Amino acid sequence: MRKYGLIGYPLSHSFSKKYFSEKFINDQILGCVYQNYPLKDINQLPSLIEEEPDLYGLNVTIPHKSEVLRFLDSIDNEAAEIGAVNVIKIKRSGNNIVLAGFNSDITGIKVSIEPYFNDGLKHAMVLGTGGSSRSVCYVLKSLGLLVTQVSRERREGVITYSDIKPALLAHTDLIVNTTPLGMYPANDGKPDLRYSLLSKKQILFDLVYNPELTAFLKSGLQQGCKVITGLKMLHSQAERAWEIWNDDNL
Repeated sequence: MRKYGLIGYPLSHSFSKKYFSEKFINDQILGCVYQNYPLKDINQLPSLIEEEPDLYGLNVTIPHKSEVLRFLDSIDNEAAEIGAVNVIKIKRSGNNIVLAGFNSDITGIKVSIEPYFNDGLKHAMVLGTGGSSRSVCYVLKSLGLLVTQVSRERREGVITYSDIKPALLAHTDLIVNTTPLGMYPANDGKPDLRYSLLSKKQILFDLVYNPELTAFLKSGLQQGCKVITGLKMLHSQAERAWEIWNDDNL
């Protein structure tokens, strides 16, 4: 039995186990199982890998996407540049174990926003500064967008929510929420924006996928915005993870 799974904390919001369990059934993939491994402390990772000899791949979610890098033997160039990993390939040969890190969020983000590039996207605002935020900023900048990053605390290259003036909001084409605000079970949470200033010219993209239609996206819809849910990204990055785990050249 080959095992795969998800590490992070908490994991009650995650659809990954359901997605892969259904994939194994629908694609008639035998001898594979997907489990959740809620790790409150990333330092538990070596013990998990030692205790699960049939574990060959892991997805990584909040809050471990950046902290996990120090446990890896190799890191894909893009993941290293971003500074965040959400896929670990576990290579076993006898007693030798090699952990290789990748970032499939890149694929999920690109697939999610590509249909909207005919809308003339130029300016993006990214809410949050965690591992997912780094992936989003990397993709958007590589596609030629100007990116403003927002957090609760001001620092170099990052503004606060109180710094978002009406003129800045009006010139923003795409707003991406990379924070966990609005995630199940705290469904009412949303970033502190002046939603009344949004209009139909703007697109809101939420990486949170449970619930599919978050309070952030609902607020955008009320103003006529186009919205992108996190489910498409989840599915795309999950398929990319499966490719990584099963590619003998990686």
